[in-house]
Amino acid sequence: MRRIPLNDFATEKGQVQAASLLGMSQGALSKALRVGRSVFVTEHADGTFSAEELRPFPSHNPKAAA
Repeated sequence: MRRIPLNDFATEKGQVQAASLLGMSQGALSKALRVGRSVFVTEHADGTFSAEELRPFPSHNPKAAA
């Protein structure tokens, strides 16, 4: 198993292929890269890929709760 940042994965595979491997559109992948989302891609032993995003907890804006 290998875990790499989305930016490195997209550079290695190319945006079109990376998006296809993750089951998303190339536009969605491009936007995630552009806005700097903290997404990591895991390559599993069977050759499949999955991605997860690291987000602060709680994920809502603390100013809105006040």
